[in-house]
Amino acid sequence: MRRTTLGRTGISVSRLCLGTMMLGAWGNADHDEAVRLVHTALDAGINFIDTADMYSAGESEEIVGKALKGRRDEVILATKVHFPMGDGTAPAGSPAVVDPNRGGNSRRWIKREVENSLRRLGTDYIDLYQIHRPDPTTDIDETLSALSDLVREGKVMAIGCSDFPAEELVEARWVAERRNHVPFHTEQPPYSIFMRGVERAVLPTAQRHGMGVLTWSPLASGWLAGKYRTSAGLELNDFRRELIPHKFDQSLPGNARKVEIIEELVKLAADSGHRLTHLALGFVLSHPAVTSAIIGPRTVAQLDDLLGAVDVVLEDDVLDRIDALVAPGTDLNPSDADHTPPALADAALRRRPRAERGA
Repeated sequence: MRRTTLGRTGISVSRLCLGTMMLGAWGNADHDEAVRLVHTALDAGINFIDTADMYSAGESEEIVGKALKGRRDEVILATKVHFPMGDGTAPAGSPAVVDPNRGGNSRRWIKREVENSLRRLGTDYIDLYQIHRPDPTTDIDETLSALSDLVREGKVMAIGCSDFPAEELVEARWVAERRNHVPFHTEQPPYSIFMRGVERAVLPTAQRHGMGVLTWSPLASGWLAGKYRTSAGLELNDFRRELIPHKFDQSLPGNARKVEIIEELVKLAADSGHRLTHLALGFVLSHPAVTSAIIGPRTVAQLDDLLGAVDVVLEDDVLDRIDALVAPGTDLNPSDADHTPPALADAALRRRPRAERGA
């Protein structure tokens, strides 16, 4: 398994990172099988595992903790904080928020939730602790201050963020320098053949500042695994149907276009001698800013298919043909984005109060 350095941290990580969102109630609820999947990844040379507190309401972290017993020192372990967490009484996979302070990027929540993650993971330190999404209600100074304390306490080795726009990456770096905080070492954006918007500013900004980049959803939620080849009767599992239906809604032009392009990509993969999944991962890993591509298999068989992609090197003519199908810097279906800036989500933020608009 090829390795590289995670930004400027000096930490060596595999080019494929095992994402564990599908371990637990959202995907594979068989803990023994999920542990076998993690062990298979480790035995294949993957040393980088990414999870989050909110995946299946903490169950994913618990499974990872079980899998790493006796093998913790082999692994660079990453998890995330931000999304609301319930009080432990809600059904797995659907945490009920009983307190608005049980989420977000405040010092109060970060300091509390890191302890919960450490307990679920069965470890006394986290290699990479990431802010799962921006929080417009919390000053980035507050967030970086809390994270820096965790680094100095030895509970966290490095810190990162996920789905941050380029301007917020720059602001966070400026604040860290001015306030003597630990800066974000990594960014985790969505990136695939179908979702290339981060090529415009996020990836160049991360590269310019020496940040490591972990990309999620390189298979575009299963589209680039060849699972969905027709617009009629898409068979979605509960996770896709309930939590990300907008990524498959055929009334959206971008999703209808996916059905057309996937056939062209199947042909391109065959012409270039690659599996479609390997073509998709090879595309992501070809970007010079990308450190590791996060893969999220639900089964060992899916993992086995993806492992070979780390050795795929796409020729320029193949990348040119991909560019012709989906233009660089383009998100095929803009609604695939899981984070919408407040100024776009709330019309009131784009409009002066009526009394100030004049006659």
